[in-house]
Amino acid sequence: MSNIQLFEDKKVRSHWDSEKEIWFFSIIDEIEILTGSSIPKRYWNDLKKKLISEGSQLYENIVQLKFEASDGKKYSTDCLNAEHLMRLIQSIPSPKAEPFKLWLAKVGYKRLQEISDPSQSIDRARENWQKLGKSEKWIQQRMTGQETKNKLTDYWKENGVEKGEEFAFLTNIIHQEWTGLTVKNHKDLKGLKSQNLRDHMSEAELIFTALAELSTRQIEQTDEALGLEENAIASKKGGKIAKGARLMLEQQTGENVITNENFLPPSKGKKKLK
Repeated sequence: MSNIQLFEDKKVRSHWDSEKEIWFFSIIDEIEILTGSSIPKRYWNDLKKKLISEGSQLYENIVQLKFEASDGKKYSTDCLNAEHLMRLIQSIPSPKAEPFKLWLAKVGYKRLQEISDPSQSIDRARENWQKLGKSEKWIQQRMTGQETKNKLTDYWKENGVEKGEEFAFLTNIIHQEWTGLTVKNHKDLKGLKSQNLRDHMSEAELIFTALAELSTRQIEQTDEALGLEENAIASKKGGKIAKGARLMLEQQTGENVITNENFLPPSKGKKKLK
């Protein structure tokens, strides 16, 4: 599970390894925070050379994970777990070193709490959405939609679909079928980059997304879909059902369900629907 953590309003891309139960963090993001460098990649390249020349074992613990960059594309990124990241921090002179270590420890502790009590994760998500000014009605729909999505991905996992690119492929089929837009194009419409599209959907968009995913899962179960190809066929059928409902509603109301609305700060601006 990849997501973004915040340290003093600075983004730190991270990944939770559910099998090993440890966090991995982007080294570049950490270096940018600690050094304030405008070119953290160069700083990291120089530091890597130093580690290699010194025969540091820390270098051997680096793993590469694909994270989304500011351009919306995913790139392989050097990462370390919290333990090794704390050791790396010793090599970077910065007044933020100690606060960053405390932050790392806190992130890990909160995740362990959520594993033992999943309701804490739900409560934290609700609090974050409330801070962004989202209504209780929207929050409830967002959480209901997430549960629908989870049941769909559970089916995929149990029926021959691999996590990662295949999950994204099927999700995009469903989304494009009911909206007429790829996930990327929908994000572009809303002026989003690395943000989660669902966190910026209107209530109607959330409802139709859930309808498409619910329909897909029920069709897959009825057809006993196995593997990527069969689930792709069911995904298209499920998305088509939501598309039909969307077109009927738009005909009755004269308003588009697909919207450029988002929850970004006003300065970010919004694109106009054509």
